[in-house]
Amino acid sequence: MKQGFYTVIENKQIADSTYLIRLSGDNSETGRPGTFVNIRLEGFYLRRPLSVCDSSSDTLTLIYKVVGEGTEALAATPAGAMLDLLTGLGNGYDTTVLNNNSRPLLVGGGCGSPPLYLLAKTLIRAGVPVVIILGFNRQSEVFFEEEFRALGADVTITTADGSHGRRGFVTDAMGDIKYDYIFACGPEPMLRAVYERSGNIPGQFSFEERMACGFGVCMGCSCRTKYGPRRICRDGPVLAKEEIIW
Repeated sequence: MKQGFYTVIENKQIADSTYLIRLSGDNSETGRPGTFVNIRLEGFYLRRPLSVCDSSSDTLTLIYKVVGEGTEALAATPAGAMLDLLTGLGNGYDTTVLNNNSRPLLVGGGCGSPPLYLLAKTLIRAGVPVVIILGFNRQSEVFFEEEFRALGADVTITTADGSHGRRGFVTDAMGDIKYDYIFACGPEPMLRAVYERSGNIPGQFSFEERMACGFGVCMGCSCRTKYGPRRICRDGPVLAKEEIIW
């Protein structure tokens, strides 16, 4: 974990209630896909946790959905402003379980999709082909479809109302794909459906949870697993499929 100040390069809306913020600063702690940062906003007691979408040595990209006063304040933050961040939080996805012969499937739901971008980028650079399903409610909520394609990923979009891509949910598209490992991130009902649809295929699931401290001290985001209690912020947010208890 590292604390630092970042300069807002841009902060723009990219879909319904969904924003992309790009920051400049020291990203030495944000290289592993699936980690998150905790942002301090003026006037709010608790920091806001956001998954890392993309990262370079000096640039950090985050995508977030406006759902309350905190994210409303973040959306109003102008370019040039400074933000206080804790970086390098969480365990992230373990990509060492794969090799060049692996056939991973990435599944994202709504604003659970951003951390899969850096994951896809990391896997493709390592020579691992990536197939990804991204699920949204409607066309106006879809984002980063072309960005994933530009990486070289095979992308399927599903929308619940059929306004873009395939009608239905991410699980409806999973049966058409051959895969031997699964990475997922999204709301818990989606994760549970993906878990059940994928059967005995191993994988890693990233959970969304309300967090207070973000680094395991307050125990406010603890969950029960087959191997005992885990703190989503520190022992997660990524859990191995075999340890999950629903």
